[in-house]
Amino acid sequence: MISSKKSLLFFFIVIFIFLSKIHSQQAQQVQNIPEDEVSYIGMTLRNLIEFLGSPISVHTARGLEEWQDDVVFVYDEGDFYIYRNRVWQIGLISFRGINRGDTEPAVTEILDSMPGLIRQNSPQNSISYSMYERSWPMILRCDFDDSGRLRGIFIFRSDL
Repeated sequence: MISSKKSLLFFFIVIFIFLSKIHSQQAQQVQNIPEDEVSYIGMTLRNLIEFLGSPISVHTARGLEEWQDDVVFVYDEGDFYIYRNRVWQIGLISFRGINRGDTEPAVTEILDSMPGLIRQNSPQNSISYSMYERSWPMILRCDFDDSGRLRGIFIFRSDL
């Protein structure tokens, strides 16, 4: 009788430890989820996969020069551009109230009113903002098609 009580007690202790460990891991993952999209910049490849899982697809993006090629991980949240083993740029579908397809006047109205964004000179069909209060220099760039509709939202480290 005593050995069966010991076995049952041992079984419950093992189950308790196992469930505690799972709960601790889940709480840690929830605690480490980025507060906003910008927090993905600088994240290691390992952390990106831990938070978002396996990408929907992976492709390369050619820069202006051959050495500027990137590996791009595609998720529902957007495209994550990898330099070495860290995210250096993200391409988003939406950002703080602006969405692909919005008109340029609507986008600039929203972004010009946001604190922490300073408008910069930009190439034609784009608007760019410096993002202050970050660990490294960051740029928010919105690209528009010829009809003035938002076709891309990019946030990237400007020092790479």
